Amino acid sequence: HVQLVESGGGSVAAGGSLRLSCAISGYTLSTYGRYCMGWFRQAPGKEREGVSSIFSDGSTAYAGSVKGRFTIPKDNAKDTLYLQMNSLKPEDSAMYYCAAAPGVRPSPGRLLPGAAYGYWGQGTQVTVS
Repeated sequence: HVQLVESGGGSVAAGGSLRLSCAISGYTLSTYGRYCMGWFRQAPGKEREGVSSIFSDGSTAYAGSVKGRFTIPKDNAKDTLYLQMNSLKPEDSAMYYCAAAPGVRPSPGRLLPGAAYGYWGQGTQVTVS
């Protein structure tokens, strides 16, 4: 059983930066061999959208709206996933969720849909003004 806890959200001025963290506990993802971890976001009145993902082989994927501004580093030693967000825009405001999909084969450059993920965190709010 994988448990995910996000942190790092907050309020920031447009053009600023934030780094979200997702602490992974329970079974380590390496137990499953292959996996995918991702960040999603949902703004009020809008559908949830994939933001970025990283597979067990290190390959990543980004939504077009964040490409070049966000990165998704992962610290395996700390069992922590990050979302580094730079040049933030008001339209980036949303609740951000971390998700894990154990056992998923890497698909470089592909953002998996939310249904592919079996584990979710509780979310952390990001507000850009």
